[in-house]
Amino acid sequence: MSLSLGKQNGLRALADERGVIAALAIDQRSALRKLFAKASGRDANEVPAEWLVQFKEKVSHFLTPYASAILLDPEYGLPAASRRSKNAGLLLAYEQSGYDKSVPGRLPRLLNNFTAGGLKTSGADAVKVLLYYSPFSNAVVNAHKQAWVTRVGRECREADLPFFLEIVNYHDQMDEKSAEFARMKPGVVTRSIEEFCKASYAVDVLKVGVPVNMNFVESADLPNSQAVYSRSEARSHFKRASQAASLPFIYLSEGVANQTFTEALTLAAEAGSDFSGVLCGRAIWQDGVPVFVRWGAAALDDWLQEHGARNIQNVNVHLSAARPWFERIGAASRAQE
Repeated sequence: MSLSLGKQNGLRALADERGVIAALAIDQRSALRKLFAKASGRDANEVPAEWLVQFKEKVSHFLTPYASAILLDPEYGLPAASRRSKNAGLLLAYEQSGYDKSVPGRLPRLLNNFTAGGLKTSGADAVKVLLYYSPFSNAVVNAHKQAWVTRVGRECREADLPFFLEIVNYHDQMDEKSAEFARMKPGVVTRSIEEFCKASYAVDVLKVGVPVNMNFVESADLPNSQAVYSRSEARSHFKRASQAASLPFIYLSEGVANQTFTEALTLAAEAGSDFSGVLCGRAIWQDGVPVFVRWGAAALDDWLQEHGARNIQNVNVHLSAARPWFERIGAASRAQE
């Protein structure tokens, strides 16, 4: 499989000198509003838009010196895009935040008044969409989602922009944080990877959750009676999911704590997973939200320079086992040019 020169250039802009994507995600909108609401005691709908804009700007300014790229949204994130480090590439989200809970199936929706080409004009090196996906959902629901991904893939091909597909797995009848779903998660993640690696979708990079729930992996802090996977089993799940991918893939942090995410990256390395990096968000900056709400922008500056920088560098240290994105698609590396 080969990529157009435009797509190759976009991916190079998002990766470090090794071809590994060490990216920072702060395209959250509804999730960020909820964090602000919790910290401030307000209703999420009453959170000022300016809080989102300013917080994203601060995160971009202080943390992109440690990142190969940043993922932002065009609704609140364009001012933050201009504050990023000159060496950090830019991904822009194309989906509306969240989903309509009155409609079954967690159906995806694109942002109104935007196109992939328009996002490129706004400075994007790549386009990202998020898809809630379960292989066990109604066939009509999944056909709708698959057609939606195909449409975005077509737009990105026409705009000559890399297409990142973020898959958030779930089950219609289960709590995704439960032990019940943890038992199913390896298969759900692997089947989703297999589906969206198909050429018809024109996806270039998959952004996926790790194939286990780290809260249920055997450890010194977790009694065996509560563990869903031994460490050996967890490594096997990482390996199988990696082997299912014919495209470059990167891990998302799924809102977990920094230590939990880096433990997952350690397991991925032990398993020989061929991941090509991360797009990590809340595991890096979420604890800065209450600092900003309670003590203001100057306090957030201090927090980001100390704790935020430490968090992102902690993730970066765990990327030594990551593989260059171009290994899976045959594109030339910088060194080969």
